[in-house]
Amino acid sequence: MRPADQGGRERYLDAALSVLVNRGVPGLTVRGVAEAAGASTLSVYARFGGRAGLLDALYERTFDSLRELLEGLPPSSQDGVADLLHLALQYRHFARESPTRYALMFERPVPGFDPDPALRSAVLRTTFTLFIARVQRVCPPGADARSAAYRLWTAMHGLVGAELMMASRRPLPDWFIPPTEEAHEQMYRDGVTAMITGLGLHNR
Repeated sequence: MRPADQGGRERYLDAALSVLVNRGVPGLTVRGVAEAAGASTLSVYARFGGRAGLLDALYERTFDSLRELLEGLPPSSQDGVADLLHLALQYRHFARESPTRYALMFERPVPGFDPDPALRSAVLRTTFTLFIARVQRVCPPGADARSAAYRLWTAMHGLVGAELMMASRRPLPDWFIPPTEEAHEQMYRDGVTAMITGLGLHNR
């Protein structure tokens, strides 16, 4: 793709992400994205072939954002477990920063939209290779880092998903987690730490 074409594509994807974050799924139409980009609907169709192509490209962009976040976390030379916990906390921050973006990545908030399987496989593999590498540093000899990373991620995903669900509704009286940022972060930290311990992950 030529640099000018890539720049134009990014303009539309920036607009689509802005629409998703600020207006939610209902605003994520070809017309809505075109208006946000200051362009015509025909230009969106010309670049992406329609709404499905636009959504696939936006789906890929959301995973690029997560990958860039993970790549930007420099590992320490000594404490791999602390690095893994830091990565998990940044993952939570990413999800809380934009629940609608996170939902597009891991749920099905857009009726009828199911990302292309090849695309889905590619973005998951690329993104989670970085996560697996962090787990590999602290895996016991002979352990399956890929399996351990998946189990740890499902715990992270479950904790984050429950937190986002509770945050989207009115607080419950006498719930076992106080409705504060500090309490939710501590619950997440404790849950991830327990999973790391249970998987036998430790500094060598």
